Amino acid sequence: MSTRPHFETTILRSVSRSFYLSIRFLPAQLSERIALAYLLARTTDTVADTSKISNSVRIETLKMLSDGIQGKASREVVVDLTASFVPLQENQSERQLLESLPDCLAWLERIEQADRTDIRVVLEKITHGQMLDLQRFDNPKEIRTFSTATDLDEYTYLVAGCVGEFWTRLCFRHVRNFATLSENEMLALGKRYGMALQLINVLRDAGADLRAGRCYFPEYELSAAHLAASQILSEPERFQSIYRAWLEKAKAGLTCGMQYSRAIENRRVRAATVLPALIGARTLALLDETGAAALHRTVKVSRREVRKMISSLAVTFASRKAIVAMFARAYRK
Repeated sequence: MSTRPHFETTILRSVSRSFYLSIRFLPAQLSERIALAYLLARTTDTVADTSKISNSVRIETLKMLSDGIQGKASREVVVDLTASFVPLQENQSERQLLESLPDCLAWLERIEQADRTDIRVVLEKITHGQMLDLQRFDNPKEIRTFSTATDLDEYTYLVAGCVGEFWTRLCFRHVRNFATLSENEMLALGKRYGMALQLINVLRDAGADLRAGRCYFPEYELSAAHLAASQILSEPERFQSIYRAWLEKAKAGLTCGMQYSRAIENRRVRAATVLPALIGARTLALLDETGAAALHRTVKVSRREVRKMISSLAVTFASRKAIVAMFARAYRK
């Protein structure tokens, strides 16, 4: 029996362009669990991004919100605390998202224990990553950097790599004969796939992040290039060797995503899983073409191109041969 609240589809569509399109391919029971986890993660992300409130208050709110998701704090207390963030949201969809928190928490309590546990595990990691981010970048007037590549890997794992593991566990539980590879192999590939998708976000948003005082690129790499984080925007060409090295790492992670997707037996689940890789590959191609100017402009795959990808997946029934060809085309355009 479905436990999906009626509000979920409307809110999910409004706060996520590509993710909503992706999960429409999934079987109902699987999509419900993933949609709920996504809505909770977007809720914590909205709290973390509410810049009109101090970092310390946002961190404390995230801790309480995390405790509420884990079932360790009163739902009423969590909802009351989060309500103070609602009027500060300029985006109507994000206001509605925060207002839906009571329903999401109630929905979480109604689903099966195994799925509820997996949702709680992944949300604990995501909120931990968000809190670390707020702690690292606590002064927007001063550009802070990650110290090492390990810091960036940790960040991409906590906010996205763990989602690849979560997706894998749910699919093995709910999709019969899910994959040709073992669960451990799929968990490892899913982790790298998720990390790559987040790394693409870091690359795409690098300019905006720098203007907000955040540099996700390792300090030791900048030092080796005799470059300070504060110089990147004014001297973007000197930054390109570092930027392109991470771009190549993102490409390698997407290759893991393709290996993951090809191993999936169910065509609907394969289509849902591969779509972010196709969008990611096209994003990397656009960043590659734009070069240093990407730090000063918005680079995004058009809605028309995304619709074309979805249409191709539907027409070809997301066959393994078709998704490989689509992936290659995304890089060539």
